[in-house]
Amino acid sequence: MHITVATAHDVRTMDVIPYEVGAYYIFDRGYVNYARLYKITELDSYFVVRSKRNLQFNVETYLPVNEKSRVISDQIGVLKGFYTSKDYPRELRKVAFYDKEMNRTFIYLTNSFELSAEQIAILYKKRWQIEQFFKWIKQHLKIKSFWGTSENAIKIQINSAIIAYCLVAIVGHDLQINRTTYEILQILGISLLDRTPVNELFTNIDINDVKDQNDNQLTLNLF
Repeated sequence: MHITVATAHDVRTMDVIPYEVGAYYIFDRGYVNYARLYKITELDSYFVVRSKRNLQFNVETYLPVNEKSRVISDQIGVLKGFYTSKDYPRELRKVAFYDKEMNRTFIYLTNSFELSAEQIAILYKKRWQIEQFFKWIKQHLKIKSFWGTSENAIKIQINSAIIAYCLVAIVGHDLQINRTTYEILQILGISLLDRTPVNELFTNIDINDVKDQNDNQLTLNLF
């Protein structure tokens, strides 16, 4: 997790990612920066990024496409344009994929030539899990007020919230608790001084009673 000021552009976070050799990094089109993507290639890592609409791409090779799949085209080529070709001087792969559920066609760029076009599309689709995580944070880990105004104090408060969420997720997973993470947070919120074993705590408490107690503060304050 990297914390920046609100005015910092998202693409700058690409400079602080500790890229691992052989790992795949999935980016939305807001992160299309060919010089930064080329650094990933030089580090022997892989990326899949959604292409911008104004992509200029010179096709060199057309790869075979499975007619039964949703892959429209699979091509290898190089970027056109004076600056973009200098920022990324090597070959790229361009995959066009039709998403039936959304009724949209997506264009992906990648430096991976080993995976199938379907696998490239699946990798990008998995990125939605990150969006769901962000949505959950915004809904349930709201910071109503900061205890401190310094950069260090704010980072500590945000990190504490993320750590608390991860610990709750681990508890729910390891104890096989059949409740949502939000419900687990609610129950723990009213049971902080309870000496009941954790696994029994979630068996004996009615979530409806918990919701009644939390009517005036629907979002649990973890900070």
